Amino acid sequence: MARKVFISAGGSGIGRCIAEAFLKQGDDVFVCDINQQSLQQFKQDYPQLQIAYCDLGQMNAIQPMFETAMQALGGLDILVNNTGISGPTVAADELSFEDWTQVLNLNLNSTFMMTKLAIPYLKQSDSGVIINLSSIAGRMGYPFRLAYSTSKWGIIGFTKTLSMELGAFDIRVNVVLPGAVDGERVQRVLQARADAMNISLEEVTQNALANQSLKQFVNPKHIADLCVFLASDSASSISGQILPIDGDKQRLT
Repeated sequence: MARKVFISAGGSGIGRCIAEAFLKQGDDVFVCDINQQSLQQFKQDYPQLQIAYCDLGQMNAIQPMFETAMQALGGLDILVNNTGISGPTVAADELSFEDWTQVLNLNLNSTFMMTKLAIPYLKQSDSGVIINLSSIAGRMGYPFRLAYSTSKWGIIGFTKTLSMELGAFDIRVNVVLPGAVDGERVQRVLQARADAMNISLEEVTQNALANQSLKQFVNPKHIADLCVFLASDSASSISGQILPIDGDKQRLT
């Protein structure tokens, strides 16, 4: 039987990979995203996909969009909170309060709002699942990315507490912590870091891989596979867990 899946920021990147993985399982999938072009392209590739534009940084836009999604899906079994922005790469004393607030608002507040709205529907599911996306920056400090790291640490506490609250309703809550994911985004992040530290991109890339056991960036499809597993019956005893997928990263520098 097809499950009902909602994925935030699912129009491209990791979110799209996760959505594709659930679509290939035969599930009913609804994604929202701020990029209308990405959404339309995704819909063109997968006509059965259901989509909605939404700026999740605008709290008053979330509930109408979510209600539309629930009407389209007819309920909810799986929520994947994939929303997040990196924010600027600057020293702490150069980080503006505006940038700090923007990152925490999108990464934490929108995740809270989405989850709050989803819980009543998940309680009606035979086996509700929440999968939150944090980051390796959510288990280590990350110099020059204070707001981002802080928000991703927050997602860990969010996950742990929700697991304790919702277990009585047979709702499982876990958090996935990707490392540096292969693709355009990691290249932009590394370039920004190189600029901030006044060193070459090549040196930053070598440093990034030097501090992990597996000398490769993370394949986003592996993150999607992990999410599919966490939502499966095989993971029915797994909740409240922090699951890094980062090539055994030892340090962020």
